[in-house]
Amino acid sequence: MARENQSGNYPTPIIDRHSKPGTVIRLVVLAIVLIGAAIAFIYLEGRVNTNLGLGLLGMLAMVGIFYLVSTVIGFVQIMPRGGGDVLSRIFIDGHPEGTVVTDKKGRVVYANRTYAGLIGADNPTDVLSIEAIMSHDSQAAEAVYRLTNQIREGKEGQEEFRLLKSLGGAGDAVDGPRWYRLRARLLDLGDAGERLHAWQLSDITAEREEQERFFRELQHAIDYLDHAPAGFMSTGQVGEIVYINATLADWIGLDLTRFTPGSIALGDLIAGEGMALIESVQAAPGLDRTATLDLDMLRQDGKSLPVRLVHRVSAARDGAPGESRTIVLQRSGEGASASEAAAAETRFTRFFNNTPMAIASVESNGKIVRTNAPFLKMFSAAVARDDLEKGALFEAVVHEADRKLFAAALEDASRGQGEIAPVDSRHAADEERFFRFYVTAVVDGSDSEEAAIIYAVETTEQKALEAQMAETQKMNAVGTLAGGIAHDFNNVLTAILLSADHLLLSLRPSDSSFADLMEIKRNANRAAVLVRQLLAFSRKQTMRPTVLSMTDVIGDLRMLVDRLTGSNVKLDVEYGKDLWPVKTDIGQFEQVIINLAVNARDAMPEGGTIEISTSNVESSEVADLNNRGMQEGDYVMIAVGDEGTGIAPNLMDKIFEPFFTTKDVGKGTGLGLSMVYGIIKQSGGYIYPESEVGKGTTFRIYLPRHVETEEEIALAEAESRESAGKLADAKNGKDGNGAAPAQERTDLTGSATVLLVEDEEAVRRGGKRMLETRGYTVHEAGSGVEALDVIKELNGDVDIVVSDVVMPEMDGPTLLRELRKEYPDMKFIFVSGYAEDAFAKNLPENAQFGFLPKPFSLKQLATAVKEVIEN
Repeated sequence: MARENQSGNYPTPIIDRHSKPGTVIRLVVLAIVLIGAAIAFIYLEGRVNTNLGLGLLGMLAMVGIFYLVSTVIGFVQIMPRGGGDVLSRIFIDGHPEGTVVTDKKGRVVYANRTYAGLIGADNPTDVLSIEAIMSHDSQAAEAVYRLTNQIREGKEGQEEFRLLKSLGGAGDAVDGPRWYRLRARLLDLGDAGERLHAWQLSDITAEREEQERFFRELQHAIDYLDHAPAGFMSTGQVGEIVYINATLADWIGLDLTRFTPGSIALGDLIAGEGMALIESVQAAPGLDRTATLDLDMLRQDGKSLPVRLVHRVSAARDGAPGESRTIVLQRSGEGASASEAAAAETRFTRFFNNTPMAIASVESNGKIVRTNAPFLKMFSAAVARDDLEKGALFEAVVHEADRKLFAAALEDASRGQGEIAPVDSRHAADEERFFRFYVTAVVDGSDSEEAAIIYAVETTEQKALEAQMAETQKMNAVGTLAGGIAHDFNNVLTAILLSADHLLLSLRPSDSSFADLMEIKRNANRAAVLVRQLLAFSRKQTMRPTVLSMTDVIGDLRMLVDRLTGSNVKLDVEYGKDLWPVKTDIGQFEQVIINLAVNARDAMPEGGTIEISTSNVESSEVADLNNRGMQEGDYVMIAVGDEGTGIAPNLMDKIFEPFFTTKDVGKGTGLGLSMVYGIIKQSGGYIYPESEVGKGTTFRIYLPRHVETEEEIALAEAESRESAGKLADAKNGKDGNGAAPAQERTDLTGSATVLLVEDEEAVRRGGKRMLETRGYTVHEAGSGVEALDVIKELNGDVDIVVSDVVMPEMDGPTLLRELRKEYPDMKFIFVSGYAEDAFAKNLPENAQFGFLPKPFSLKQLATAVKEVIEN
C-alpha cells in the first residue's frame, strides 16, 4: 500500500498539504525577471545598436543554457531542499509509528503511510483526524480530550487505551481487542506563525500481551514459592520481614491476610536467644554469607517450632547490613548417617559437659532424666548422685519456698509453651547461694519422655551487688533526709542563738536570768554539734581539704587518742613506709580517728589494745581485696582495730545509719559512725568494717592517693616562704607586713546599708535586730525575687547582701547571678547550713562572695559583715 519515491528508499506520505513559501517566491522572482527583460527589448528596439542588442541576447542565451545544464546536473535546483530537511522527511515519512499533523481547526496537514495503514485508509480522502477516529469510543475519546488540553498548555503527553476492535476495520489480519499508545505534542513553526498539533499512534497489542505473559509467569512463580514444601522469608536491612511464604505462615500460625511487609520483625518469630545466632552471621562488605542454623521458631500460640534455617545475608560495599533470604526446614532426625550421628553426639556431649551452666532434662512430673557435670557440682549438697540414678525430682534442688512457682513453670513447658519466665530461688541446702532457673519446653515430635530442659545459673554475686545497691540507695535516702532535717534545724538554732545574744546584751552577769540564758546558749551550741554530725553523714558539711601525710596526722593525734582511751587501754601505732599524700579536711579526719578510737575503747570495758596502722594500696591490689563498690586506683589505707566484743552479723548493715547505737541510753547519740561514713565519702574514700563476735572489730579506711600538680607544688613553696617570713617578723615583734601584730577585732559597729535575705522569719527578724544594734541600716526580704524588688526600690543603694542559699521562688546563687548583671561590685555573703562546695558549683566561675555557716551568733554575723565590707 505504501508507494516509494523515485529513489525507492522511503515511502511517500499519503497527505502533504503543507505549503513551501520559499519555492513560490523564487518562481515569482524568475517570472518577473523574464517579463522585465522582454519589455526592455521591446522598448529599446531601434534605439540601441544592433550589435549591442545581439550581444545582450547572446549573453542571456548563455546564462539560460548554463542554468539549464546546472539544473540537469543538480548544481542548481529550482525548488531547493536542504540536507537536514531531507533527513527529517525521510525519518518522519518512514517512522514505524503513525504520524498525523493537524492545524488548529482540526484539518489534516500531514499523514504518513504508517498512520494510513493503522486506520485502514487507502486514499487521502479516507484519512481522518485523531479526534474524528476516536470519537466513537468513550475511553479513547477521554484520552484524546486529555491530550488536547495538554497540547493547548504547551505540554507533551501520552495515553494508552484499549479498543474492542482494530482501527483498521475488517481489513486487519488479526481480529479482536487492540491496545494503542497515543502521543501528542505541539509544533511551533516560528517565523511562519503557525502552531500545529502532532499525533503519533502505535499499536502496542503485542507489547501488552508480552507484559501479561510475564506477569502470569511471575504469579505462577510466586504461587510455586508460596506452596513449596519448605518455608521461605525475606527480611530488610533492620530485620523487618518483607515477605513470608504460605508454607512458613501455616507452620507458625500466621494469618497472611493480615500480614503487611514490615509489620513484624524477625526477632518476633524466634524463640529464646536464637536471635543471637542469627545476628552472629555477618557478611563481609560487598559479599554474601550463608549459614545453617538449628533453633526454635515461635508460633503465634506461643509454642516452639524446631527448625533448621539456611540463612543468607548480604552487606553493602561500605559494610552496612543488607537484606537477607532464609529457607526454613522443619527439623527431624531422618537422613543422617550413623557416622554423622556419632560425630554430632560427641560434639553435643563435649558442649553439654563443659558449659558453665548447670543443665538437666526432666519429665513432665519433674523427674530428672539426665544432667551435665556442672549440675552435679552445683547441687551435690542438695541431691546425691545415687538419688539421681534412682530418679530424683528436680524440686529437690529448689528452695522449699519457691517450689510452687517452679511447678507452674514446668507445667507450662509440658504444654509446649515457648516463652516461660525464669524462676529465682535459693539453694535448697545453702540459703546463702542464689540461682535462676530457665525452663525450656522440649518440642521435637519424638517419643522421648523429656518434657523440659532446665538451665541453672548461679546469681549469688548478682544478689550481693543488688543488696549493696539497695543499701547504698537507702543510705543516700537517709542522708538526704538527714541533710534536710539539719538544714531546718540550723534555722531554729540560729534564731535561738540570736535571741539569746539579744537578751544577753541587756543583762549583767549578776542578773538572775543571765545564767539561764547562758545555759540556753550552751545547749544550742551542743545541738549545733549534732547538726554538724548529721551534715557530715549527708556529705553536706563544709570541708576545707588540704594535702596531708597520714604519718604526720596520726603522729600528732597519738597523744590525744592515748588520753581519751584511758590507762587500761594500750595504743599500738604502726606506720607504713613512704605513704602517699592524700587530700582531705584535717579537722574532719581527726574527728574520724577520734570517733573510731573512742568506739574501740567502749567495746573493751575491761581493757585491751587499740591498733592503728597505715599502708599504701596499689591499684593492682584492689581487686584482691574484694571490697564491693571500691574502684580501681591507688589508695592510702588507715586501719583502726580493737580486741572488744565485736559486732553481731545482723547489725553490720545498720552501724552507719544515723541514731543507730548499741550503747546504753544516754551513752551515745548514734551519730558517731554516721559522721565517720559521711566524712570518708565526702573525701572520695571508702570504709569497710570487719568484725567477729568476741574477738574484735577493725575499720579499714581507704583514701585516694593525691598526685600534686605543678600549681599546688608552687603554692606550697610560696606558703612555706611566707610562713618563714612571718616567723622571722614574729621574732622581731612585727606582723607579716612589717607592722605590729594586729589585735583581735573588737569594733563590730558599722553604718553600711545591709539587705538581709532569709525565708525563715525568725532568723530574718533576729539578724535584722542584731545588725541594727551595731549601727547598720538593714532592709529585709523573704526571697530572691523580693530582694530584687527591694534593691530596685532603693535604686541599688545597698552596700552588702546577706542571703540564705535555699529559698523558694529564687535561691541564693540565682540571686547573686542576677545582681552581678546590674551591680558587678556589690558585696555578698551566703549563710547556709550546707557546705560551701554544695552550692558554689552553681555559681559563675571566679564569683567572689563571703560565707557564714549556720547556726551563727550575733558576734559571728557582725564579724562576717564587717570583714567583707572592709575587704
